[in-house]
Amino acid sequence: MNRPDLLVASNNRGKIREIKYALQDSFGKILSLKEAGIRVSPEETGTSYLENALIKAEAAADFWKGWILADDSGLEVDALGGGPGIHSSRFAGETASDEGNNARLLEVLKGVPDEKRTARFRCVAVLLNGKTRASLTAEGICEGIIARAPRGTNGFGFDPLFFIPSLGRTMAELTFEEKMGISHRAIALKKLKVTITSIGTSRIKS
Repeated sequence: MNRPDLLVASNNRGKIREIKYALQDSFGKILSLKEAGIRVSPEETGTSYLENALIKAEAAADFWKGWILADDSGLEVDALGGGPGIHSSRFAGETASDEGNNARLLEVLKGVPDEKRTARFRCVAVLLNGKTRASLTAEGICEGIIARAPRGTNGFGFDPLFFIPSLGRTMAELTFEEKMGISHRAIALKKLKVTITSIGTSRIKS
């Protein structure tokens, strides 16, 4: 039976690579917005990861009537009261780079002892049918500690500062396959995949 195609409501190359890897057995073609020829960039005005993920998915649904995958994720640092959270990608400003955000995080945590640098990555993923607007959601969390300096060259975002005690490495020091075994996004996508498998391909086919 033919598997339905999937549109990823993003042009973030790192995120798209992870989604394609995690869901390759559940869908036919998996396309980014650019690959699908869709130009849409909605303002993320939600107050939660779920709201922002739905904003992105529903904006793409105006152009794609099949299945759409959107997610929103962020870094939650306990010493910052759970921030930057949904504002993670804009932590150092609206046009901030990953390097700028990492530098800003180190600056605001300057002097904070190791035992108080606990943090977590959180991801909420939404699978939305562009025609019926039916949806599935899943959440993934990965616990860690904010390092005192960037380490590693893999990954993206705050990965170079996110130290995982059980592995003795930052997220950016992991191989892609290792990251896809423990990351917040990987966990959320695995949960979606389990749901998709239990429902059956024929029932999710758009």
